[in-house]
Amino acid sequence: MSLHSIATAGLRTVDQISYRHDLRFHRNQNGLAVTLALNSSPLPGAPVVDDKGAFIGFISEFDILNVLESGRELTQLTAEEMMVQDHVAIQESATLKEAVQLMKHQHVLVLPVERNGVIVGCISRRDLLQAWIGLGFGPNVCWPSDT
Repeated sequence: MSLHSIATAGLRTVDQISYRHDLRFHRNQNGLAVTLALNSSPLPGAPVVDDKGAFIGFISEFDILNVLESGRELTQLTAEEMMVQDHVAIQESATLKEAVQLMKHQHVLVLPVERNGVIVGCISRRDLLQAWIGLGFGPNVCWPSDT
């Protein structure tokens, strides 16, 4: 079976990706704590959520560098004060193709994944690439036979 046949075999949705990054920041989380968490993550950014888990913004490494460059003190800021009000997210039921297109058109490296208005995780370009070629899927995926 070719990689093309794997990618077009159906059952290709974001919710099938078995590994999602759990990194997200609460709006009142301290800026230094955000920086340390992001620095120890493989992701270059993560969503900021409100008390109900709804997506309100995004913090990237670049956003933190902008804060540092401006001379502001990370310990005196919250995630909400450092975030950009970027609401690029994808529904869990979206196809991998839709996720790739959204990342490409919005120029993002990380996509927050939503279910019923709540962030349930994030996926990266690498996650999409691995899922597209058949790596990183959950146990409920039915693969086509090698005929």
